[in-house]
Amino acid sequence: MTIPLTWDNIGERLYETGVDHGVLYIPDAMGVYNTGFAWNGLTTVTESPSGAEATALYADNIKYLNLYSAEEFSCTIEAFTYPEEFNQFDGMSTPTAGTYIGQQPRGSFGLSYRSKVGNDLVGDDYGYKLHLIYGCTASPSEKAFNTINDSPEAITFSWEISTIPMAVSDMRPTSVITIDTVTATPANVTALEDLLYGKDAVEPKLPTPDEVIALMTT
Repeated sequence: MTIPLTWDNIGERLYETGVDHGVLYIPDAMGVYNTGFAWNGLTTVTESPSGAEATALYADNIKYLNLYSAEEFSCTIEAFTYPEEFNQFDGMSTPTAGTYIGQQPRGSFGLSYRSKVGNDLVGDDYGYKLHLIYGCTASPSEKAFNTINDSPEAITFSWEISTIPMAVSDMRPTSVITIDTVTATPANVTALEDLLYGKDAVEPKLPTPDEVIALMTT
């Protein structure tokens, strides 16, 4: 820490932008996310944490303490397209190739994506953050099909995502982990990405929170 404090130093003017490298992870019968598929056309992921609301308790004619409600994580995914494998999580069943039956049960899936970190010296290439989301369930959403005109636009699909947290050793369960490559050890980030995106014919997978923590502290 610099004393006295200074602001807007060269190289410290950070910002975040963009979203890319989306991956859909499908769990097996044991809930292990051991199969991943690239999510092309990802345009927006809006993270929406909620809860952690204070309830005031009073005693002895004063405010005694605050009790906080459980915190939850949800998000909204927007994209121009989505992996074929996502249909099963969007309430679609495929009895035969090219045939989709709607209003079917919706399973749980995992998700990862990147956001870029920039600064005033190198722009958007300063670093990036890896976002890992667990226990996702997609709610039904609108799909607006408009006529082609002189101002054509591609259809944007959108899904509201709710989550169920996963257990973490010595911590509260969580649905989201963020890895900042600006401060993380580069070798550990590479090892994590080898798992997330696959390498040498090894299937991509979404490691558990405990596996991520162990890997990033190696």
